[in-house]
Amino acid sequence: MTHTILRLPAVKTSTGLSRSTIYLRVSQGTFPRPVSLGGRAVGWVEAEVQEWLQRQIEASRKAAA
Repeated sequence: MTHTILRLPAVKTSTGLSRSTIYLRVSQGTFPRPVSLGGRAVGWVEAEVQEWLQRQIEASRKAAA
């Protein structure tokens, strides 16, 4: 099984969130946790970020209805 790992700039672009908001939501448990890539490098599993985005879209649509 292959996984695409997104670094922070790509996650920021995909979600429209700032670095501080991403890490705040990770600490709150409302955003996918990053995985260690060794050293000080981390990344996010693209599929997990996409699932989070889909849930946000669905929640937004339900709230607007």
